[in-house]
Amino acid sequence: KSHHNVGGLPEDMTLEVVEPLRDLYKDEVRELARRLEINVAERQPFPGPGLAVRTLGDLTPERVAVVREACAIVEEEFETAAEQGLMELPWQYFAALLPVRSVGVHGDVRVYGETIVVRAVQSMDGMSARYSEIPHAILQKISTRITNTVKGAANRVVYDITHKPPGTIEWE
Repeated sequence: KSHHNVGGLPEDMTLEVVEPLRDLYKDEVRELARRLEINVAERQPFPGPGLAVRTLGDLTPERVAVVREACAIVEEEFETAAEQGLMELPWQYFAALLPVRSVGVHGDVRVYGETIVVRAVQSMDGMSARYSEIPHAILQKISTRITNTVKGAANRVVYDITHKPPGTIEWE
């Protein structure tokens, strides 16, 4: 797994990079933001490369659109359920598109589609995390919405129950 938070600067860059917080871990940056009363301290993390990290396999505009729509469904359903007191809002939650095709049925027609994985974790600092126990009714609603409404794609939705470690929070 390559790490998406490092590198990426041109070798011939003539600017001096100033990183006063470089040695701080994520939890320390959040604590500093709280002390400075910067309200973004509590938002859920989002990878620097954006949805590309959540689109495994070929990176095409169509596949990124699938991830964007699936993520929106996951966020909406989790946030609605949390507002209704049905669950605690996870520390981080999202959908990723896997390049794993499987057979499904739409109407009376056999179709092949890719797989969406839903990931939700609880963590204090991002260094370790435990998967969130999401009520089955909420996962079922997410699965139904994704398979019925996301254009171009998924006929299977799975839920990742891997802790960090041994896994990582993001899939790429």
